[in-house]
Amino acid sequence: MGATFIVKRIKGIKRVAPSPVLPADKGVFVLTDAGANTECRPEMLVQFAVMGSAYMEKVMGVKNPKVALLNIGAEETKGRELETETYKLLEKSGLNFVGNIEARDMPKGECHVVVTDGFTGNIALKLYEGMGSFFSRKIKWIFSGVGKIGVVFSLDKIKKLRKQMDYKEVGGSALLGVKKPVIKAHGSSDSVAFFNAVRQAKKCADTDVSGVIEQYALKISATEKE
Repeated sequence: MGATFIVKRIKGIKRVAPSPVLPADKGVFVLTDAGANTECRPEMLVQFAVMGSAYMEKVMGVKNPKVALLNIGAEETKGRELETETYKLLEKSGLNFVGNIEARDMPKGECHVVVTDGFTGNIALKLYEGMGSFFSRKIKWIFSGVGKIGVVFSLDKIKKLRKQMDYKEVGGSALLGVKKPVIKAHGSSDSVAFFNAVRQAKKCADTDVSGVIEQYALKISATEKE
C-alpha cells in the first residue's frame, strides 16, 4: 500500500487499516479493517479498535464510542481463535468494548466501531454496498407507480435516505495507522466526493487523529509490558 511506504506507519502500529464510515439506522459507524489485512493477529484487531475509536471521537464527534467485534454470535466463546482471543484483549483494552456483534446487527447502528480482519471486513463491506444499491432500485420501483402526488409527499424522506446512503457525503475511506491523514476515494468519485474527501482529511489533521492514535498505541503497549 502506497501510504505505508510514502507517509509511513505510526510508531507502534502494526498494520494500516482502511476504515470506511457506513450509514446505519442510528447514525453511522466505522468498519475496520475493510480489506487490507486478510490475515491478522488478535493484537492487530485491538489496534484497529483503537484507531477506529480515535477516528469516531475526533472526526465524527462521538464521545466514548462503542466498540464491537464482528462475529458469528453474541457469546464471547463464539468464533475462531482470532475472535475469542481478541475478545479477551478488548475487554482489557480500556476502550468502550460492548462485546460481539453479528453482521445483521450492523445496520442498527448500536455501536460506533465494528472491528474485524480484512477478509471478513471486505465481505461485509461489499454486501453492505450491494444491499444499498438493491434497496435504492427497489425504492425507485415502489414509487414509480404512486403518481406525482404520492412522490411529492414522500420526496423529503426519499432525499434524506439517499443522502444518508450516498458514499459521496463522507468522501472516502480513511487509512488509519499512518502518520498523516490519507483518504482513499471511491473509484467512481465525482467532484462532490472529492470535496468531502478533502474536508474529511482536513478534519483528521485539525483534530490530530494520528497523534491520538499514537498516544493510544503507546498506552496499550505500556499496559501490555506491566
